[in-house]
Amino acid sequence: MSHVIDYSRYQTLRITRRGTHQTVLDIQMKAGGPGGNGKLPTAGHEGHAELAEIWRDVSRDDSVRAAVLRGEGLGFSGGGDLTLVEDMARDFDIRSRVWKEARDLVYNVINCDKPIVSAMHGPAVGAGLVAGLLADISIASKTAKILDGHTRLGVAAGDHAAIIWPLLCGMAKAKYYLLLCEPVSGEEAERIGLVSLAVEEDQLLSKAYEVADRLANGSQSAIRWTKYALNNWLRQAGPSFDASLALEFMGFSGPDVQEGLASLKARRPPQF
Repeated sequence: MSHVIDYSRYQTLRITRRGTHQTVLDIQMKAGGPGGNGKLPTAGHEGHAELAEIWRDVSRDDSVRAAVLRGEGLGFSGGGDLTLVEDMARDFDIRSRVWKEARDLVYNVINCDKPIVSAMHGPAVGAGLVAGLLADISIASKTAKILDGHTRLGVAAGDHAAIIWPLLCGMAKAKYYLLLCEPVSGEEAERIGLVSLAVEEDQLLSKAYEVADRLANGSQSAIRWTKYALNNWLRQAGPSFDASLALEFMGFSGPDVQEGLASLKARRPPQF
């Protein structure tokens, strides 16, 4: 008996079905939280939890053959909501809960048996970037701005960087961009191997849908088993990821994150 998921409970994700047989799930991160209509999608308490959980449902949904992840508004993702970051820094229980969500987000994307395509435009930061770069086919507009902002905040780059960046673009490039918090354009990201493809922004969504349709129309056993085998490279890097995530969340209890937060609020360089 086939199992079909009801996605109506998701408040920060706009989820629709597309394709001839409705087998491609279109997942759009809402700009400004549950109500949408903001400038950028940001991961608050609810959004962070939903972005981690959605991939379990995609795996369980027998009617889905592929998924597309994209952002609403001016960019793909704007990073963590500052209220969430402040709450993590002051409250052990919240920090513990978000640590589990951050762990689950990475492993749920890796273990989701359906192929995932990301379509990144504008800023791509934070939890959205985790899923964007871990997607099986990552497509960015040439003008996209990919940024891992952890060290700027005063915490280790833990939420996905250690498990995927060195494998995609090599250790030298990974260290350069992650230690310095240097932004990477979509065009440069394709050149160094950080994303699968870079296209003009007006072609981004059509290309993502085209790729998703091809995946949905292909041999499902062949595609899913190939994904599973290739993702063993990421599973082997699991201990490095687990260590980096633990160190990131240790940083949320330290002094540097307070200066990182204060500098972001004041829109000034941090003074660590």
